[in-house]
Amino acid sequence: MEKKNLKMDKIMTTPKITGERIKQYLEKNKRFDGRKSDEYREISIETGVSKNAEGSARVKIGKTEVIVGVKMDVSEPYPDSMDKGNLMVTVELTPLSSQRFEAGPPAFEAIEIGRVIDRGIRESKMIELEKLCIKEGEKVWTVFIDIYSINDDGNLFDAAGIGAIAALKNAKIPHYDEEKEKASYEELSKKSIPLSKDIHIPITVYKIGKSMVVDPTREEEDISETRVTIASSKGIISSIQKGDSKELNIEEINNIFDIVEKVEKEILKKVEKIK
Repeated sequence: MEKKNLKMDKIMTTPKITGERIKQYLEKNKRFDGRKSDEYREISIETGVSKNAEGSARVKIGKTEVIVGVKMDVSEPYPDSMDKGNLMVTVELTPLSSQRFEAGPPAFEAIEIGRVIDRGIRESKMIELEKLCIKEGEKVWTVFIDIYSINDDGNLFDAAGIGAIAALKNAKIPHYDEEKEKASYEELSKKSIPLSKDIHIPITVYKIGKSMVVDPTREEEDISETRVTIASSKGIISSIQKGDSKELNIEEINNIFDIVEKVEKEILKKVEKIK
């Protein structure tokens, strides 16, 4: 117990006085970096960053950065979906990206991000999993999405979600030898992972004091009371995931929906350009 408390004392947190100033600014729709509450930092998306992955992407939102790789393997289908491919999303929050993260088994934060991203992709039916079936009941393609944090300056949820979408759009399916019933990874085919036309973008809205903000910096995220991640496309919502224990009233929830609808359009423009 003493070791755990000592470790917690070493974790950098936002000072209380800074948190109060942030809240005061937000009540005037201002932020330390000059943005409004519903504005993102600059978003940069680069694909094809890994030669060893079937698809990959690097996403930067301000100083927050993640790298995402997509790998594919031939596996048995899940018992409840014998004619569909499989999907697995994993997240590694590396010590390189923040002093708050430690090497070892996935922490709760990593597991939570992975589940939120997985749910958004799965519930939106972004991947047409039925087209990844090789032989019903026996062999299907499994899509592995691996997300690695490179720098954490807040809002890893959205960076990871956008990165997963970008890597999927960049991915190619390996050659499959039907006679040998084996996949070949020496050269990828020109066949892309089958994706639906409607891409559902994950947008996370944070409550800080009386204000709702998107894309918080590390300091803003530290003092947030609760958050909601919504995956949507052109107003159609596929998944909603709330984090932290602070409650939200109806007015606040409606406000979140309005923010997501507005912000999604701008991010979708960037994602649609990815090939």
